Amino acid sequence: MFNKKTVREVELTGKRVLLRADFNVPVKKGIISDDYRVKQSLPTIDYILRQKGTSLVIISHLGRPINSDDKSSSLAPVAKHLSSLLGKPVKFAEDCIGEDAKKTADELRAGDILLLENLRYHKEEEKNDEQFAKNIVEASGGEIFVQDGFGVVHRAHASTDAITKLLPAVAGLLLEKEIKAVIKVMKDPARPLLAVVGGAKISDKIEVLNRFIEIADCVAIGGAMTNNFLVAQGISVGKSLIDKESINTAHEILEKIKVQEQQRSFSFLVPVDVVVSTDKDGRATTRVVDIASHSLADIQSYPKSPPAEAYSIAADEMVLDIGPISSAYISGAVKLAKTVIWNGTLGVTETKGISGAHDPFAHGSRMVIDAMIGPTNWHHSKPFTFVGGGDTAAYVEGEGLVDDFNHVSTGGGAALELMSGKSLPGVEVLLNKEG
Repeated sequence: MFNKKTVREVELTGKRVLLRADFNVPVKKGIISDDYRVKQSLPTIDYILRQKGTSLVIISHLGRPINSDDKSSSLAPVAKHLSSLLGKPVKFAEDCIGEDAKKTADELRAGDILLLENLRYHKEEEKNDEQFAKNIVEASGGEIFVQDGFGVVHRAHASTDAITKLLPAVAGLLLEKEIKAVIKVMKDPARPLLAVVGGAKISDKIEVLNRFIEIADCVAIGGAMTNNFLVAQGISVGKSLIDKESINTAHEILEKIKVQEQQRSFSFLVPVDVVVSTDKDGRATTRVVDIASHSLADIQSYPKSPPAEAYSIAADEMVLDIGPISSAYISGAVKLAKTVIWNGTLGVTETKGISGAHDPFAHGSRMVIDAMIGPTNWHHSKPFTFVGGGDTAAYVEGEGLVDDFNHVSTGGGAALELMSGKSLPGVEVLLNKEG
């Protein structure tokens, strides 16, 4: 249950609203290449501006600039893009504090919007500095604070924590939507529940992976984290990316899976074949390596003997995608599920083919996507699909498939921490619902 007050539950008439959004989007040469996060903030912005006499000041960060000289991290292009999305002017201040920002904010009239410059141009932002928060409030003239940046609420920064001690603080519509979606899939999912976990490092996802193993009916893994499980089995993975500090973690997870399989009906799917190449640029020869002789599907029998040479990964090769058989296994699990959580791509999806065609190492991810968004499953209905993780959401957005999923999260770390059962500092400080 989401027990925080939202922007709908406070009086905004005639107020100056200070909105913390997450406009941390990719910008190249002044052009936004992926505006999903910006678009997701529009319902909250629209709601605020529809209230009589309101004006709006928006704050955000972009990237990790060393200082204000890093113009590639300026929010100026975002202000321009937001203006085009809203169909109305969006004023921009070249700082988020100080007299110039205050002067621009003081000139706002009802219905006006102002975006302040990148919060992280000031080191005090990430230090949760109270004086910096006061300076933001003074410059903006904010009377009510609305937190709508789901991608930042897992951090206690000046714009997520300290600022809530200065103004009445409530949740925006996007933040409410994000948290309710996580609650739906983690606390009350339609079953069977399948969790598909990819990405590079086990260490980044150890807590959420353990949580999935506890509550899901099936967990399937892919991406570079697969390599750790293979190494834990004594299988050479060539020059593949390995999270060396997490080899023991892979062993511990396998032991935990053995317990789960003994206690209940539970499946853990690890790739039985992988796509390898000597280079991830998409130009070198690729091949599929069948590691079925070391399949981890039968967890009870691990560790197994070393694989035959014909099924091994060469010293100069790296694992770059799950293979076709593994893709089919996971796709089959999707068809059996009523709820699917997908966090982390299953291969190196950012590599383009020689001709610029479909990513050569995205076939696994694409095949699983097709199963999620395709015709009805074996329950004669489509599963509820939740996509989390920055890279995963970016891939889905890049493929133009966002609308085909029930929920595509704007938060990477925040979604992981919430799904792991942790509280979010930037949410805990918001006003509680009454009663």
